[in-house]
Amino acid sequence: MATFLYRLGRFSFRRRWSVLGAWVALLVAVGIGALTLSGETTDSISIPGTEAQEAINLLEERFPEASADGAYANVVFAAPEGESLTDPDHQAAVTEVVERLQAAPLVATVTDPYQTQAISPDGRIGYARVTYTVQSMEMTEEAREALEEAPEPGRDAGLTVEIGGDAISPPFEQQLTEVIGLIVAAIVLAITFGSLVAAGLPLLTALLGIMISMSAVLIATGFVDLSSTTPTLALMLGLAVAIDYALFILSRYRHEITTGLSGEEAAGRAVGTAGSAVVFAGLTVVIALVGLSVVGIPILTEMGLAAAGAVAIAVLIALTLLPALAGFAGQRVLAGRIPGLRARDPEAEEAGKPNFGHRWAAFITRRPLPVLLLSVVGLVVLALPALDLRLGLPDDGNLGPETTQRRAYDLLSEGFGPGFNGPLTVAVDAAGTADPAAVVTAVSDSISALDGVISVSPPVFNQAGDTALLTVIPATAPASAETEELVHTIRDVSDGVAEDHGADLVVTGLTAVNIDISDVMADAMLPYLVLVVGLAFILLMLVFRSILVPLKATVGFLATVATTFGALVAVFQWGWLMEVFGVEETAPIISILPIFMIGVVFGLAMDYQVFLVTRMREEHVHGATPKDAIISGFTHGVRVVTAAAIIMIAVFAGFVFSDNSTIKTVGFALAFGVAVDAFVVRMTVVPAVMALLGRSAWWLPRWLDRVLPNVDVEGEKLRHRLETDHDNKAPEPELVHP
Repeated sequence: MATFLYRLGRFSFRRRWSVLGAWVALLVAVGIGALTLSGETTDSISIPGTEAQEAINLLEERFPEASADGAYANVVFAAPEGESLTDPDHQAAVTEVVERLQAAPLVATVTDPYQTQAISPDGRIGYARVTYTVQSMEMTEEAREALEEAPEPGRDAGLTVEIGGDAISPPFEQQLTEVIGLIVAAIVLAITFGSLVAAGLPLLTALLGIMISMSAVLIATGFVDLSSTTPTLALMLGLAVAIDYALFILSRYRHEITTGLSGEEAAGRAVGTAGSAVVFAGLTVVIALVGLSVVGIPILTEMGLAAAGAVAIAVLIALTLLPALAGFAGQRVLAGRIPGLRARDPEAEEAGKPNFGHRWAAFITRRPLPVLLLSVVGLVVLALPALDLRLGLPDDGNLGPETTQRRAYDLLSEGFGPGFNGPLTVAVDAAGTADPAAVVTAVSDSISALDGVISVSPPVFNQAGDTALLTVIPATAPASAETEELVHTIRDVSDGVAEDHGADLVVTGLTAVNIDISDVMADAMLPYLVLVVGLAFILLMLVFRSILVPLKATVGFLATVATTFGALVAVFQWGWLMEVFGVEETAPIISILPIFMIGVVFGLAMDYQVFLVTRMREEHVHGATPKDAIISGFTHGVRVVTAAAIIMIAVFAGFVFSDNSTIKTVGFALAFGVAVDAFVVRMTVVPAVMALLGRSAWWLPRWLDRVLPNVDVEGEKLRHRLETDHDNKAPEPELVHP
């Protein structure tokens, strides 16, 4: 591996124009593709194989006019205190609003609150349900404006009119939150290298890689349905790892330059050594992201594949384009000094002046057990809130109280009870029965008799008359355990319906979807962990040629995940520091987030494990004692790892300020996870455990040592080969003067 990458680095440096031309040509090609082939993104979530998805599929096939997966809006009317919506003036105003809604673009159906009896018992609150023929992401500006303007007659008549539902929500737009991370990254790189040229190269390669990755994702939207958050997550991960990978290789390149090597040779050695760590770190991240496909939820598969593609491009650019640009920069990679900063070799330590990394590693190796115990206690405390982790899907109740969606949500809860905002949709397939109407009536009566059901709407039949739609209003809130139990109870009724009448009954709706997602996640968790952790464990065994080092890395990852979810619960569920992070309302954690975060955090955690411990192994292979290997490897790598961690944290933290709750949550989780993993687990716990293990840290059974291929990630074979080539090189002929 190291030898191949050494040759690749030299080739890229020497043939810099060809390498640059190839990447620019690729950028132009995918850019044209993005402009001509891109399509729309979507916010819908499908969960193949679940009852909720079966219900949606059934309604799309038999009941397309119901627009089961289309956008919807609840237009809520509230009369002033002491008045009623049945007052003639108020009723006339509500009727005019309903008529305006019926005439609005893309509308499939509009319910009249007086015909459907959608008036609260006290007569003060009512609603009209609007469904659309398209999904929320496909809503035109004209349709959205018509929805916003329709309530004007009601408001003019003195009514409070609020609008909820996904139809009123503006489509998610990419924000420039990543600029914050880029600014911080530029500052950190400038301080790390003390040179504008050196600081600019990782940023330049990262931006080029992101443009290629994002263009590829946009091309994919023209052929498959991608979530609206998928491009942002690919951007987030791709940008962070691209800067980090370039930083590690460039840091090693500058180190080799300062030893007196030529530019081409320095590029070869940097790519051969640091590049090997980048390859295996990138492979670990890719494995973790691609592994999300085993869960069976399309949105997770899309996110994982898109982000994995961005990471793979970042690795390729760091291995090829970066040494090519270093060739263009020449000696200027050491120049362009910033006033007030000294150009430095990030991996070097000044003689007689141990840096902080050296002192920290020495302190840990002198007192490994107290440091380890204190760190473990701190991690446990941070992880404790995770015991209260609750999962759910975002709804209008999670929005700020100043939004019309939240006000509509609260009015519906006030007028009809907390369960009204989480209605259950029951689809009855009576196609094989003799009297579908009688069967549906029996089903409606059975559900109405269940505990926890406030009401069941009159059945609505499709044009063929063989499929009916029932709306069940629970007595409890959407995220409550009682509502979840009710869903299971209604589904149990389906067995009796099938036996007695030969009809099928399926339940969907936000609450049912959330339950099914949780079940799918629970079923997929063990296979996913076995796949990802197992493959990564084997990969780390190849890198470190050890059993205990990969095991320690895996345990450290579990600690990072636990503390990350502890922080998520504390901020987003309990509301700690919510004003600092711009969290408007506390809410359960998004259902798909745990398994996605496990995959991403695992990959990123292994990054720093590989980068830091590879240098320790390199010193160990070169003959250093276990303690000296820890201190020396830590000293050489800590400044670069620290800079890389700060950059990655800054990039992720920039997304915390996004208006999209999913992006905000993911950005916070990644930033916090990287901070804990880099500074607590990898820079504190790892050297403490390595010091306690001593030589046994590098133990590998002889039979396994013979079986495993030697990938030479630390470049030992490359070093011997270069030394041999140097010794066998013919001496330069002496000049003979006459």
